Amino acid sequence: MSKVLKQKRLKVSNNGSPFKGLKNPPVTKQGGFTLIEIAIVLVIIGLLLGGVLKGQELINTARVRALNNNVDGITAAWFSFQDRYRAFPGDYTQASVNLPGAPTDGDGNGLVGDAAGVDSPAERAMVWMHLQAAGYITGGYDNAAATVANANEYGCPVTICPDNGFGAGMNLNYGTMRQAGGAAAHELITGRGIPVEVIAELDRKVDDGEAGSGAMQLGVAGSGWVAADVGACQSAADVNLYDLQTPSSNCAAVFRNF
Repeated sequence: MSKVLKQKRLKVSNNGSPFKGLKNPPVTKQGGFTLIEIAIVLVIIGLLLGGVLKGQELINTARVRALNNNVDGITAAWFSFQDRYRAFPGDYTQASVNLPGAPTDGDGNGLVGDAAGVDSPAERAMVWMHLQAAGYITGGYDNAAATVANANEYGCPVTICPDNGFGAGMNLNYGTMRQAGGAAAHELITGRGIPVEVIAELDRKVDDGEAGSGAMQLGVAGSGWVAADVGACQSAADVNLYDLQTPSSNCAAVFRNF
C-alpha cells in the first residue's frame, strides 16, 4: 500500500483529526506581550507619573514664591512709609492732607487697629488706603469702604485688603494672633485659604520651619478662621509641626517682623 493511502486512512480513522493518536502533536503558537514590550509600557507609565509629580512640585513652588513676594512687598511698603512720613500707615494723622486722594486719617497713637479695642478696627483697612495713596502698593482700594470697621483678622474682603493669592484678604494690625511667645505687636496676617504645604515650605525658607515659634507662625483662631481650621493645619502630636499627613487647604500664617 502506498504512503499516500496510509495517510488518508489515518485521517479517517481519527474522526477527522489528523493529529489524534500521535505521540507528539504540533504545538499551536499563542500570541502575547514580550518582556521587552512590557518593559516599554512600564517605562512610559513611570515617565507619565514622574511628569505629574514634577508638575505638582513646580506648582507648589510657584505658590510659595508668590506668597513670599506678597509678604516681602508689603513689608517693604510698610517700612518705606514709616521712613518717609514718620508714622504707621493706617495710623497716620495727616493722611488727608499729605496723601493724594485725601484718605481718612488715623488717630496717631502708634497702634494700627488694636485688637484689644483701643483703636478703631477701621485703621486696619486704612493701612492699605494709605500705602496705596503714597504709591507703595496698587489695588484700587476704595476710601469709603476702607472706613468701614469690617477688616477682621482673617475675614478681610479683597476689595479692602490685598489678595493673598488664594482668595482671601491679608490684614495688618496690632495684636497677638500668633501661636506662642512674645507680647502684642504689629502682625501681618496672610488670610485663610492657603494650603498647609505652601505655608510649611515658606516657613522653612524664611524662618525656622516650626508652626509655633519664630517670626512666622501658624495663626490662631479668630474672626473668619475658627479653632477647627487651626487644628487641621497643625500636627496633633506636636503643635510646632504642620500637619502634612492629612493636608488642609485652608490655613493661615502670621508674620511678626513689623
